[in-house]
Amino acid sequence: CYWFQCPNTSLLLAICAACIGGTFQYGYNISIINSPTKSVQNFINQTWLERYEENISEQYLTLLWSSIVSIFTIGGFIGATIGGTLAIKFGRKGTLMMNNAFALLAALLMGLSYPTGLFELLIIGRFFTGVNAGIGICVQPLYLGEIAPRALRGAMAMGTSIFITGGILTGQVIGLNELLGKEEYWPILLSTTCIPAFLQLLILPWFPESPRYLLIDRGDDVGCGTAMKQLHGTDNFDREREDMERERISAMGIKPKKPWELFMDRSLRWQVLTIILINAAQQLNGINAIYFYTDYVFEEAGIPEVNIPYVTVGTGACECLTALTCGMLIESLGRKVLIIGGYTLMAFWCICGVTNILITELFTQTTRPAAYMIGGSVNWLSFFFIGMAFPFIVVGSNCFVILNL
Repeated sequence: CYWFQCPNTSLLLAICAACIGGTFQYGYNISIINSPTKSVQNFINQTWLERYEENISEQYLTLLWSSIVSIFTIGGFIGATIGGTLAIKFGRKGTLMMNNAFALLAALLMGLSYPTGLFELLIIGRFFTGVNAGIGICVQPLYLGEIAPRALRGAMAMGTSIFITGGILTGQVIGLNELLGKEEYWPILLSTTCIPAFLQLLILPWFPESPRYLLIDRGDDVGCGTAMKQLHGTDNFDREREDMERERISAMGIKPKKPWELFMDRSLRWQVLTIILINAAQQLNGINAIYFYTDYVFEEAGIPEVNIPYVTVGTGACECLTALTCGMLIESLGRKVLIIGGYTLMAFWCICGVTNILITELFTQTTRPAAYMIGGSVNWLSFFFIGMAFPFIVVGSNCFVILNL
């Protein structure tokens, strides 16, 4: 695995620290909401009965539940639209550190929903988890791509996919009945979103800011050299430094571009179109509908209710294995082969490719944050559509044929 070729343990740990509160948190929040589906619906029905002295209608309950699930994507969209701007103003590492405040606030609100009898807190809490995930999924790959050596950038950037799938699998395992999947534990289960935030707050401060950001955006030559030495563990990083110096010279006098400016730049037309199509396809393939609404999908498939949590863990394990495999193959096969191969196999397995690392390599320092904002916005809007629409179309037949069209 290319990760074992990392020239310094500090670099590997920095990548893990960035991923814990970024993409791991994103994957964890996607999957964790599925386990307490019926428990939360019972809580909503009970609260509604106490307030209005009547049971909530089935259709309105479905609407409320899909809102709790899908508000995560609205928060993600907002997080993605501000993530690039925050990364320019506060730095990549600084933004990741600040972003943990949203996760901690979300955990508090969702944990308080049951004792206060306010299911509205679930909606607000899920919104803040979305903001956290939107910023994290935008800034963390940016930080990763800028601290990794060019020779290992593809393999290191696969940490994004590995930690996303790892977060999904962890959420599915913790949601089993043997752990926190019992009905009385659902507030604790939803509050565990604070754990990755605490871990990142403890670990990430020990590692430097992105050297590219320090040199190109801040003009901090000394800070860049110190960061390079800590990350690479040696003074011999001339090749990386020359690459950054060329980009710094080409970017002199050019301010970081806004997302709408990328649409008006003819030289970036194909790059922008590429990230839009790939991010839309990544969500519209229906894979996240499985993570959000696993119970619905597997019940319709005829799987016994007692076996559904374990089948769910199996889907997470399969995707985690796929991400690890891509991490080992990306440098030898290339990005294009894995993406085309992934979308070809999607018809059978719903396996996606390596979209997260493309933006780092297709765009320069001045356009990269805006590109992440565009890609993230498309990603989250498509995600929202799936989250809202799926509960209503799952009752029909061939729902995944509809999604994949």
